[in-house]
Amino acid sequence: MKKRRRQGNGLLMRLRFWAVRAVLAVVGLWAAGIVIFAFLPVPFSAVMVERQLGAWLSGDFGYVAHQDWVPMDEISPYMALAVIAAEDQKFPQHWGFDLGAIESVIDGGDKGDKPVRGASTISQQTSKNLFLWDGRSWVRKGLEAGLTLGTEVVWTKRRILTVYLNIVEFGPGVFGVEEAARRYFHKPASRLTASEAALLAAVLPNPHRFSAKAPSGYVLRRQQWILRQMRQLGGEGYLKQNKLY
Repeated sequence: MKKRRRQGNGLLMRLRFWAVRAVLAVVGLWAAGIVIFAFLPVPFSAVMVERQLGAWLSGDFGYVAHQDWVPMDEISPYMALAVIAAEDQKFPQHWGFDLGAIESVIDGGDKGDKPVRGASTISQQTSKNLFLWDGRSWVRKGLEAGLTLGTEVVWTKRRILTVYLNIVEFGPGVFGVEEAARRYFHKPASRLTASEAALLAAVLPNPHRFSAKAPSGYVLRRQQWILRQMRQLGGEGYLKQNKLY
């Protein structure tokens, strides 16, 4: 009996040892990724891998996740301005988290209101898309918070915005602004107009529900709202003032 108990305890200790090593290895990979991608182009994101594997496992072998990396100076300033106007207007000021937006979402949830967008900032979305899986859970949110702090400390705001624009999902298999610009407007991201940039940004709340190729009335109304917000922010001067472009 005692021998079996010792064997059981030994097994638990070995499992605990390898579990700790696995966790430390994953944390190490994330830390290395934050450092490496502060300088190097991002070849793919965790969400891209998740989407591709999910398609294969469901038998959809025609699905291919496409992404082409481009530096910020090869992206239209309208596109950078559009995503800030649509998703995170306090992006230059906060340290990864918009506490006001979080409070608004909580208050709206208590009242039964449905927010136009969630409380996730561009920094949070970048960390989640790059390193984590899609979905909603407290575990993922906790990991996202830690990774967001890491990217905010190591990366510049311009770098966070550059990575975000290169990995954000604009539609089924369409990742990054360069792929989206060529897929929907048959031009490189550098030549996107303000209207086209606002249309792409308008689908970001849910690129699987909303489409830039066949925009609904809601998407078109949101496009016009984003264009107004872009003007109110100050246009290209806003990006230069905040060292984002």
